[in-house]
Amino acid sequence: MKVKKVPLRRCVGCNEQKPKKEFVRVVRTPEGQILLDETGKANGRGVYLCPKKSCLSKAKKAKRLEKNLEVSIPEEIYLALEESLRNE
Repeated sequence: MKVKKVPLRRCVGCNEQKPKKEFVRVVRTPEGQILLDETGKANGRGVYLCPKKSCLSKAKKAKRLEKNLEVSIPEEIYLALEESLRNE
């Protein structure tokens, strides 16, 4: 049997490398919106986060989301991301 390759990604918060399915994807769409990508297939530039508040706070403190998405992120977006991570 052929072994299926598991795609690996790196969290921008804790910098751990894990399988893609264990992460939450944050996307900057071509229109400039910042969204939480549930499917992992949304069009646009994306970064991956562990579904933990600690990783989001580390990424926010070091401004890694802003650097990787190449856009400034307002505070209400961070609050919305925190709320959606709380539900998971």
